[in-house]
Amino acid sequence: MLTYPDIDPIAVAIGPLRVHWYGLMYLAGFALSWALARSRAARPGSGWTAEMVDDVIFYCIIGVIAGGRLGYMLFYGFDQILANPLNLFKVWEGGMAFHGGLIGVIVAMLVFARHQGLHFFQVADFVSPLVPTGLMFGRIGNFINGELWGHRTDLPWGLQLPCARFPAACADQPIGTLLSPAVHPSQLYEAGLEGLALFLILWTFSSRPRPMMAVSGLFLLLYGCFRFSIEFVRTPDVQLGYLAFDWLTMGQILSTPMILCGALFLLLAYRRR
Repeated sequence: MLTYPDIDPIAVAIGPLRVHWYGLMYLAGFALSWALARSRAARPGSGWTAEMVDDVIFYCIIGVIAGGRLGYMLFYGFDQILANPLNLFKVWEGGMAFHGGLIGVIVAMLVFARHQGLHFFQVADFVSPLVPTGLMFGRIGNFINGELWGHRTDLPWGLQLPCARFPAACADQPIGTLLSPAVHPSQLYEAGLEGLALFLILWTFSSRPRPMMAVSGLFLLLYGCFRFSIEFVRTPDVQLGYLAFDWLTMGQILSTPMILCGALFLLLAYRRR
């Protein structure tokens, strides 16, 4: 079995200043999305300018951060809000949810589209292929943080975790055990499927003219399917556990509307054409 490379989540420490790898991953994702958007906007007939790209990326950054934090607290940490509403603002303690970030980005795109006089799906179809790059870097950040592990596995790529850092993973092991039983590196599964694979599919699909809503629909459909599938090997959030049938997770519940909406958007896009 492989052993988890125990990476320090703090990339740089200067006095009281702490720069975390997780934050750097978000920065890298935004930077790559911006560069890709600028490249696509530069194509003749794209209908986008460099200034429009800068604005929509800025709007989306606000949507990701605000929506991701609010979504996490509502979907996974509502008890923390009830205990102390100020917990909502303690972003340094961690906690971001993709589905909340998606809602935040949708709101951001609605505002941007209204200001620019564009149809919402003109903006959504342009932005959708950029989203997986941020997802990929975000999941790598989860891996470095040592969070969102999967179930135990006998597969050769399973990772054994240091018991000193992950005592919960070794709770049923003899005292003095150094490494846990191997677990699925579910963060890397998500980085590969929801990130790299989804990006390549959407970038290729959107490189040719498509009917309005088609790119957005494909994004919702594929992300929902990828996330729903990976949840079967990912350990559910401790504070929630399984919500039904000893396998249904909050991630699967939140991904189901994405699958349905994505299929509907694709159907409408091609029927309308």
